[in-house]
Amino acid sequence: MRALVRYQAALLLRSYGWLPPVLAYTLLMVIAVSIGDPLLGSQAVGAAVLLPVTAWLVRVVVTAEPAASRACLTAVATAPRVQVAALLTALSAGLLLAVGGTLALWAVSGPVSNRKVPPAPLGAALSAGLLASAVCVLLGVAVGALCNRPVLLRGQYGIPLALAAATLALVAPLSPANAAVRELVDASRSGRVGQPWAALVPAAVLLAVAAAGACALAGRRTG
Repeated sequence: MRALVRYQAALLLRSYGWLPPVLAYTLLMVIAVSIGDPLLGSQAVGAAVLLPVTAWLVRVVVTAEPAASRACLTAVATAPRVQVAALLTALSAGLLLAVGGTLALWAVSGPVSNRKVPPAPLGAALSAGLLASAVCVLLGVAVGALCNRPVLLRGQYGIPLALAAATLALVAPLSPANAAVRELVDASRSGRVGQPWAALVPAAVLLAVAAAGACALAGRRTG
């Protein structure tokens, strides 16, 4: 599995397919976040943006390889293992982007929380932001797994469906991403920082279910 992940990561880097989603993430952050904004509020924006960007990264990874070479790879390593490697590669890229985004926001943000409330501890704010970002990355990979091959055989439907699913994951009241982002916003307003561990577990479960379904379909459609 490590070799497959390294292969998928090298293919992603060499193809420069990672560049459009990373540039989109950067552009959205520049538009939505101003220098000196409270850190917790900025992290809420950063975490929310990561969900559709990570779903985009999944699409880049699963479509980066030409059909002929992918067929050879699945013949050697089996389609489910190749699918898992692709999802792990996108997950790793999303988590790296989350860490980089958190550090960048720390560098340009002002106070940790709103100035009208008691100051929140920096360490707790950074860890809460990272956890919320991880929740959104997990759900982004789940959305990408369900909105690309082998679940969807017609690629033209993947982009609008992924955008709709990412939006739903952010606004649905019972969504782990909604809960994690909302907790950051509430912390910025109150100065009381909580850690969104309760959202991380269901996000991981949803990703596991989505990945298992995609891998099962990959095996059947190449068998």
